[in-house]
Amino acid sequence: MPPRSDPTARPVPVEEVDAAIGLIRGERWAALSTVEPDGAPLGAMAAYAVARDWSAVYLHLSTLSRHTRNLFHDTRAALTIAMSDDGRSDPQTLARLTLMGQVKPLERDSQHYQRVRALYLRRLPESEQLFEFTDFVLFEMTPAAVHYVGGFVRAYHFDYQKVVDQIRR
Repeated sequence: MPPRSDPTARPVPVEEVDAAIGLIRGERWAALSTVEPDGAPLGAMAAYAVARDWSAVYLHLSTLSRHTRNLFHDTRAALTIAMSDDGRSDPQTLARLTLMGQVKPLERDSQHYQRVRALYLRRLPESEQLFEFTDFVLFEMTPAAVHYVGGFVRAYHFDYQKVVDQIRR
């Protein structure tokens, strides 16, 4: 039997891209997936902030954590963002998406780091004390793709550039 074509690889309605943008904007806590040195996946929860131009997503992570050490070994990462559970009878109708891309640590003494730090703290002000700890690293994730599920028969896989283009309109 030939493999089925991917039903999520189809044109994405503007409304679905807008819904994905709203989800990214509306949440601030997500599941971060990394790759272990032996190739196994590892998931962890992490707070995030988005660049003003939406070109990147920022994560502030401790090197004491396994998922952070994984990012130094393999820069591939996925960030899964979901609507908060509102108690509805079918949680599968909650919108969710995964951003897939690469991460890189930011140099602590750079101007870029200082700008990102300020942006991150505007979104997550209670994180300020964590910037004092030397084991924390600020990562910049450059998303390449989005897998978005808005509900039943509303699954799409598309380039992250669609998000950036929609924001700039």
